[in-house]
Amino acid sequence: MRQRQSKGEFTVARGSSGIVAGLTAAAVAAVAFLAYQASANAPASVASTPGRKPSASASAQPSAKPKPTADPLAVPAASGKGERVVYALKDRRVWLVDEDNKAIRTFTVMPSPVSPPPGAHQVTSRSGTVQGSDGVPIEHVVRFANVDEVAIGFSAAQDGSMASPDPTSKTGGVRMKRADGNAMWTFATVGAKVVVVP
Repeated sequence: MRQRQSKGEFTVARGSSGIVAGLTAAAVAAVAFLAYQASANAPASVASTPGRKPSASASAQPSAKPKPTADPLAVPAASGKGERVVYALKDRRVWLVDEDNKAIRTFTVMPSPVSPPPGAHQVTSRSGTVQGSDGVPIEHVVRFANVDEVAIGFSAAQDGSMASPDPTSKTGGVRMKRADGNAMWTFATVGAKVVVVP
């Protein structure tokens, strides 16, 4: 036999369901507020812009990896193999390369007004100290080419200068610092290979 619910029990039940509904509404409002606050304080990299969705094509393509930059001090690839002196005209740089194709020294130079032709040459003569064709006392002269009766060679000014030569002069001295000249003198004996690259 079904018992009848008293008026007092009905009031208590209706009151408890109202409390539950109120607590649920308050919880939903609190969660919504916290979500808004989190998105408002998120960094630009993670915050989403309303109404904009990332395109499928952009997410499907892998990001391109940056290409490694070439080492500007690396021995030029087109300079041959084995022990040699490499002179790069455009870079104004010389490498002393051992038999294992490793640079044991590299340094900048001041080019001569008359440049040697690209290609393989060899050291033909050397002089310890002489007067340069520009009148400057020089040391450790290593000659390796001739262009229109102008001898081309590496050398160092005894005063350590590397001034730009007169571009109209017919001289072939490729100048370097004295310490580099010492290294060249030790490395490039008569018959040593000198490779000139553009």
